[in-house]
Amino acid sequence: MITRSKRIRPHSTDFESKIKILLKKLFQVLLGLFIYSFGVYLTIAANIGLAPWDCFCMGISQHTPQNYGSTMVLVSVTAILIQLLFRERIGFATIFDALITGRLTQFFIDISPYPENHSLWLGIVLLLLGFLIIDLGIYVYMSAELGSGPKDGLMIVIGKKLPKIPIGIIGILLWSAVTLIGWMLGSSVGIGTLLSIFGAGFIMHIFYDAIGFEPRKLKHKSLKETLKSLSGKCF
Repeated sequence: MITRSKRIRPHSTDFESKIKILLKKLFQVLLGLFIYSFGVYLTIAANIGLAPWDCFCMGISQHTPQNYGSTMVLVSVTAILIQLLFRERIGFATIFDALITGRLTQFFIDISPYPENHSLWLGIVLLLLGFLIIDLGIYVYMSAELGSGPKDGLMIVIGKKLPKIPIGIIGILLWSAVTLIGWMLGSSVGIGTLLSIFGAGFIMHIFYDAIGFEPRKLKHKSLKETLKSLSGKCF
């Protein structure tokens, strides 16, 4: 009996260690998405124009029976399908992003004690600060290597096809394309939209270059790989 307990204990301890590592990574993902959502809230609170993806989804919703929220979900699902087509790993972070980022952003909007902003300069400050916080959130949750968010993952897929182009420039190209489509579908475009296209990409490039972060080099684990690693190799 003593010999058996000694044989079982190392395996049990190893499993418990892997569970702790996974929980730590999941907490990191949730923390990153929390930061990310607060950044998105600031870009909305700026109130000087729709961000590119918002412009895109609003334009689509004007030509379909779907409302804005439902369109955003469909766009996220489509982005995930495109990532699967290019064999990009879909992990816990991808699912969490699709499920909770919108709700967290709405939470910040609901609890905000500040009145609607009508100052252009304050709006610009809030927008630029929001971009920086969004990039920080992306850095935190992507560093866990449990997958990219649906729209962020789409940027990574394109970036891997164009490895010599800085990821910030890839963002500008992608955001320009979705904004153009949204505008052609009848969505409104303002100074905040233009700042979102060029300012967000520029800030992303400067910030990630400063901290030495290259999201295209991360080795994300899929849902299957993450669960399998609990009984196989460690993280």
